[in-house]
Amino acid sequence: MKDLQELDHDIFLFLNNLGSETWDPIWIIITTKWYSIPLYVILLILVFKKFGVKGTLLVMVLVALMITCTDQLANVFKHGFQRARPCGQDGVRELARFVAERCGRFGYFSAHAASSMAVAVFVGLLLRSKYYYLIFILLLWAAIIGYSRIYVGVHYPGDILTGMTIGALIGFLYYKLHGYLLPKLIRNKN
Repeated sequence: MKDLQELDHDIFLFLNNLGSETWDPIWIIITTKWYSIPLYVILLILVFKKFGVKGTLLVMVLVALMITCTDQLANVFKHGFQRARPCGQDGVRELARFVAERCGRFGYFSAHAASSMAVAVFVGLLLRSKYYYLIFILLLWAAIIGYSRIYVGVHYPGDILTGMTIGALIGFLYYKLHGYLLPKLIRNKN
């Protein structure tokens, strides 16, 4: 029976090799963080409509802290585990499609997957009373971001699943933190 790492390699190669040169530019755009800015602007507008100026500032601060948290935690894991990315691992890179601009050294776990899932859970839960289906759209968006990292050849599925799980937990914790801080912010307003 295959061990978990071999299975991760096999699933990566299967998913990565589903790609084609025709679709490569689209997945490069999807995997680039800056192309999510229009979505963030829309979410910011929706947050402002629900929470006003002070509430929006609180959300912005929490999102900045949350992204920093997921990013730095991913760095701790990457340097702690030192698992090579597929694009840098012998026996895998020769069989994979590498379409990213850079490879990076270590890949466990994906900061892209963690931060996009954290934002999806956090903002989706914040806005669910007003925009019920938004959380499902955001979770789909986070899953697409996660898959894009496999498509471009820089992360294994295990890196993505771990990142998404940690991101969801962090997003939920920040949602709870928001619920604790918002009443204090509103109370201090009076």
